[in-house]
Amino acid sequence: MNTFNPSSSPFTHNNQNVRKVMLKVQIAAFPALLMHVYLFGYGIVVQWLLALTTLLVVEYVMLKMRGRPVLPFITDMSGLITITGLVFCIPPLAPWWIIVLGSTFALIFGKHLYGGLGYNPFNPAMLGYVFLLISFPVQMTQWILPLDLAGQTLDFIQSAHYIFIGQIPGFNLDAITGATPLNSLRTGLSQGVSVIQTLQNKDVSMLFGLSGWEWVNVAFVVGGIGLIITRSISWQFPVGFLGALALVSFIFNQINPELYPSVGFTLLNGGTMLAAFFIITDPVTASTTPKGRFIYACGIGILVYVIRNWGAFPDGIAFAILLMNIAVPLIDQYTQPRVFGHKV
Repeated sequence: MNTFNPSSSPFTHNNQNVRKVMLKVQIAAFPALLMHVYLFGYGIVVQWLLALTTLLVVEYVMLKMRGRPVLPFITDMSGLITITGLVFCIPPLAPWWIIVLGSTFALIFGKHLYGGLGYNPFNPAMLGYVFLLISFPVQMTQWILPLDLAGQTLDFIQSAHYIFIGQIPGFNLDAITGATPLNSLRTGLSQGVSVIQTLQNKDVSMLFGLSGWEWVNVAFVVGGIGLIITRSISWQFPVGFLGALALVSFIFNQINPELYPSVGFTLLNGGTMLAAFFIITDPVTASTTPKGRFIYACGIGILVYVIRNWGAFPDGIAFAILLMNIAVPLIDQYTQPRVFGHKV
């Protein structure tokens, strides 16, 4: 008589590992990168190369200091996702030392000092971004206008020249720099200009009425949908975050449309879609239970709206994420799913 001799559990494997998941996330961010280059020039490419160089140096030094093998950890691509998320958050023509300092801080204080990947309680990219925003507010608020407003973009050589030297001979950079929509909205409100008047005066692209910043968010949505389809991220994160943000935005817009922007403006400006699909989905610092992911994401959405409208910063995504990172252990504790076979 034949007997069934199963091997030890687990009996199935989804053939996933850190490197594969991180590679999928990196590929999904590619449409937004191309859109960013088209609308804002090649500054982001220069910044990414600087961040990549910083990543290799910092990872090597920290792994050697911790007595860990370099090759397995430096090729898991977790650090690459950190610097990519950070690069999207800084102005494309910020001085070279901005991205170097931000990447170094994110990798050391956001990852290695806690024991490396899997032990860090805070999202490293957002930790690095907050460090830069608080320490160097002037450099972190000098944004290039998108192509539909500036009428031109800088090529790779021009971008690199300005990032390293701080000027471009014979070129007036002020002609292509200006405030972001969120900054314009906040400035207008402080001067007594209503949201409706600010948005009416805001130049937009001729294609579907979307501005350059909004098109970048649309590109993030395209990549994010791909991540959901391939099950690289959980749907609870974007649904909870965007749903909560949209709901709160709708309520306040209905209460006073002259003071609070529409749902469309709220969702398609700032780093909303970057956060929804690429930042809050971090498997280490986010909640791990199904209900917990949804609660965690909703909390970030509400905090983002609160900080944007009543806080000191135009876009509160990084602060909202870090605040909810603190709450993750508590959320996970009270949202544990029932054990299979639990008796009601």
